[in-house]
Amino acid sequence: MSHETIYRSLYIQARGVLKKELIQHLCARRPIRRSRHATQKLGHILNAVSIRERPASVEDRAVPGHWEGDLLCGANNSQIVTLAERHSRYVMLAKVLNRTSKTVVDALIKQAPRLPSELYRSLTWDRGSELADHQRFTMETDIAVYFCDPQSPWQRGSNENTNGLLRQYFSKGLDLAPFSQAELNKVARQLNQRPRKTLGFQTPAERFNETVASTD
Repeated sequence: MSHETIYRSLYIQARGVLKKELIQHLCARRPIRRSRHATQKLGHILNAVSIRERPASVEDRAVPGHWEGDLLCGANNSQIVTLAERHSRYVMLAKVLNRTSKTVVDALIKQAPRLPSELYRSLTWDRGSELADHQRFTMETDIAVYFCDPQSPWQRGSNENTNGLLRQYFSKGLDLAPFSQAELNKVARQLNQRPRKTLGFQTPAERFNETVASTD
């Protein structure tokens, strides 16, 4: 049995993060594994960083400012950028004309200044080629980007749940192109004002505004 097999069996048990009782037995005592291949090609995305390299503090949702993103797709090759914050489940939507990497990254860069840096620390995405230009996004915003494992939507659970809720407004087969940014903002506002059981029946807006106030 190789050392690689041992490492994989240990880290996979906790979704890439070692349990606290195991960390004390490591020489470096690192809660996550730093792969030597993190800067190489992940799937077809050059220099992508795996979600397994994401800081352990992101996992328990205690620290705000870590987002999950995806494209919500509609008819006629139309899309909407959807973003969900892990701590508060706060939602932001962005209009895009197509799903090219330049268009999507430009939209993400435009969205980023809307938030204080403390509330936008990282972005986790799937392996879609629309974020192939992720390095430009990070250079422009100083926001780290992590990519999910193949066929692992649960690694972006907050965003997957958000996309499910958005289908109440944008049904499958609907052309999303005619919707303006103002209309998308209205939908996001409605979602952010809906109480969530997972938040103790607070709304995402209430939880997010509490976080904003604490950073002032």
